Amino acid sequence: MTILIWMTLAALLCVFDPACGNAEEPNGPAKLVTVVAFGDSTTATRGKLKIYAECLKEDLPQRGLQVEIINAGIGGHSTQDAIGRFEKDVTAKQPQIVIIQFGINDSTINVWKDPPDTKAPVSQEQYLANLDKMIETLHKQHCHVILMTPNPMRWTPALVKLYGKLPYPPDNPDGLNVTLSPYAAAVRKLAKKRKVPLVDVYGAFQAYGKKPGQSVDQLLLDGMHPNDQGQRLVADLLIPEILKLGGKPRK
Repeated sequence: MTILIWMTLAALLCVFDPACGNAEEPNGPAKLVTVVAFGDSTTATRGKLKIYAECLKEDLPQRGLQVEIINAGIGGHSTQDAIGRFEKDVTAKQPQIVIIQFGINDSTINVWKDPPDTKAPVSQEQYLANLDKMIETLHKQHCHVILMTPNPMRWTPALVKLYGKLPYPPDNPDGLNVTLSPYAAAVRKLAKKRKVPLVDVYGAFQAYGKKPGQSVDQLLLDGMHPNDQGQRLVADLLIPEILKLGGKPRK
């Protein structure tokens, strides 16, 4: 009888002991971690292209993290557009993790217009202020943020026709990134200042292109948007960062 009593007490203690299995949900399903991918056309769905959000949805459960991936990418959007839909598309979803990637539409001067634009649609100062506002809002909601730099671009005949004039030198492989590169650098500084994880897509694509037999073009669908290989590279950079954060609430 004494042994039976001790066994019963031990079983009861185990239920309330966090070190003894899953104390909060014994034998229950793992809690879903909501991840919002917030960005422009490099994030948005695009036909049959396997975008990075789809890669995350498939791969993270295999790595032990059950996730709900919400794709909140819209083509043509800058951070100014993003601020306008931030509450509806991001905070209202009550995510645990938000991936933010903007920059191409903020920084690229529309020289194809008649008359041509002479400045970026969103200044670098406003771009940083918009990103900073998003981070501040999400942190108040105890949500983790992962910042991503925009991917670099490469010339195609169609892009040369549209943008092949000053300040974009078409004879330079990096010519289309003249205004984009400083915005990518600004994201790196903001991530450091805000102490949030950074996935440097711009740097990773450029590093890939410097290896023998490789080029940035191999990662791009049309000179601007990542193709399947480029999206896969982005997902592979994101996965370890998301796993580090996991389901841990931000304090």
